[in-house]
Amino acid sequence: MELITYTIKEKKGRLDKVLTEAFSEFSRSQIQAWLKDDRVTVNGEVTRANYKVKENDYIEIDRPEPQVIKAVAQDIPLDIVFEDDDVMIINKPQGMVVHPSAGHPDGTLVNALMFHSHSLSTINDVIRPGIVHRIDKDTSGLLMVAKNDEAHLYLAEQLKERKALRKYIALVHGDIPHEKGVINAPIGRSKDNRQKQAIVKDGKPAITNFEVIERFGDFTLVECQLETGRTHQIRVHMNYIEFPIAGDPLYGPKKSLKGNGQFLHAKTLGFEHPKTHELMTFTSELPEIFQETLKELRKNVAN
Repeated sequence: MELITYTIKEKKGRLDKVLTEAFSEFSRSQIQAWLKDDRVTVNGEVTRANYKVKENDYIEIDRPEPQVIKAVAQDIPLDIVFEDDDVMIINKPQGMVVHPSAGHPDGTLVNALMFHSHSLSTINDVIRPGIVHRIDKDTSGLLMVAKNDEAHLYLAEQLKERKALRKYIALVHGDIPHEKGVINAPIGRSKDNRQKQAIVKDGKPAITNFEVIERFGDFTLVECQLETGRTHQIRVHMNYIEFPIAGDPLYGPKKSLKGNGQFLHAKTLGFEHPKTHELMTFTSELPEIFQETLKELRKNVAN
């Protein structure tokens, strides 16, 4: 068992929601389960999930032993754009988590990859075989998978040296007044909300280039090209310049376009093949809900 303590600094609402925001490593369902099992006390008393926290409330969580996460093969369909003996390019659907974690023990891209291929790199830990880089659960699009360690190291070096091509399509709130721009702002974990990343002075360098594709009055469609690959980078950077991504539940406004999360798609991926050294570039279509949303916005502009 592990005892976790936390003091409420300001009144924020329901206990389960406050704890989920404070401890990003735990899912809301986990925290709700602990509340149900009387593992959470407020000021020494067992409390329910809907308790409204007050400033200076002292919270203790009697956390059970962490779940041992094991990646197992699962027969889950994969959209494979390219595959050879060294590399796979996967078009990940929105809503799919890349690798198992405490809140998502299975049903991930890694589970699907393990079923599809017995040859995956081992550079990362046992729950991330083949994974060279990640995209968020609710971000769709292309990512590269290494089928052996040599390929993994070669691809990872290209990402580190900013030689790989990664372009995203994003629909953002607001009418961006200029045609293109560069956002150069360091990113690190938010000091106010552990679920979020933020622009912080001591963060890691992060650079995003963007260019306007289409305008819809209250929304703008942009292409973002990554020079670095920080967690939530495009989402944080676009919010930082006050044009948050539509549908983003973490960084965007609550009133947004209806969808299944942020309207962000990893459309283009390019790199030098680890064995043939051929320059390879792949593209993928926007998800159907993204395309339909753009059609509706175009209709509104036309009217």
